[in-house]
Amino acid sequence: QGAVRRQALYACSTCTPPGAEPAGICLACSYECHGSHRLFELYTKRNFRCDCGNSKFKNLQCKLFPDKSKVNSGNKYNDNFYGLYCTCKRPYPDPEDEIPDEMIQCIVCEDWFHGRHLGAVPPDSGDFHEMVCQTCMKHCPFLWAYASQLAVPALTKVNSLEEEGIVLKAEESEEQKKEIKKESGLKHQEMKEEKQMDQFNEPSTSSGSACPEVKQTDFSVVTKSKKPVCKLKELQSKRFLKKDTATFWPSNWRSKLCTCEECLKMYSELEVQFLTDECDTVLAYENKGTSDQETERRDPLMDTLNSMNRVQQVELICEYNDLKTELTDYLRRFADEGTVVKREDIQHFFEEFQSRKRQRTNRMQYYCS
Repeated sequence: QGAVRRQALYACSTCTPPGAEPAGICLACSYECHGSHRLFELYTKRNFRCDCGNSKFKNLQCKLFPDKSKVNSGNKYNDNFYGLYCTCKRPYPDPEDEIPDEMIQCIVCEDWFHGRHLGAVPPDSGDFHEMVCQTCMKHCPFLWAYASQLAVPALTKVNSLEEEGIVLKAEESEEQKKEIKKESGLKHQEMKEEKQMDQFNEPSTSSGSACPEVKQTDFSVVTKSKKPVCKLKELQSKRFLKKDTATFWPSNWRSKLCTCEECLKMYSELEVQFLTDECDTVLAYENKGTSDQETERRDPLMDTLNSMNRVQQVELICEYNDLKTELTDYLRRFADEGTVVKREDIQHFFEEFQSRKRQRTNRMQYYCS
């Protein structure tokens, strides 16, 4: 299928040990081609194409799809593919680590980090849905402008703004500076900013399971002339903090990012276009899997029966049982003889079955009065 939008991946230390080129394999190949090998579970990663059997595997050919490209140039690799995680580059689980700590995945680099190595104490796991690590916040500094309004506060306590981080203010007027110096004025400014944020942020209708189509008018301020205004520039003109920590975000924060032309260009240059895509989230991936499982568990026969009256239900069940019995007996002969069932064999069965069905329905019908 090429580079899959998001999928579960594994790394095989048997085929690609430390020192060899990193490689990732899909779930199907982990069963079919590497069933007895030692694997590292990488959980999910975006835009990745299975490497199984390509030039990185010297003595292995993929059983599911032998004709593969030698190299998947679009794939991105990190230390996870050698079973190492976080800034401490340790395995998980780590037999030498006696400190109980949860691992959290960064949504940008998709590496996993110990909660204690994020520069701030993470909020309770139920209070946030996504995390951006310290390194990726440096790579995407524009996120700090959004963090002041959208991010879930970390549990780290500080005594002053100077201890917490660097205060940034763009294009600050003298009147604004005087206002900020006053304690009451600062509180008033924060309340005003929150109010403005609520005005140009339309309520998110996403429940996590749906992936709404992104439209520019949904996320931009529209003036009387219908000219879109960059939301990021408005936030950058206000007071915000830039820290050396990871950030934690609620479920619908991606829908609040500006999608004007300048911002879209910036996302492309930073290679983080996926940040405006709610279908990219792990939550959307998990919800889709749950929905697919529920669909598979549904019985099409029962769905059809529920739409029929009692007489139709009885007739359908009788016909279904006849078909099941005759088809089972027909296929059993092939199994006993060890022969392959061909297309023409199935066609022949249904032609005879339809013929017998017509003979039964052409007889006199009897009904109860």
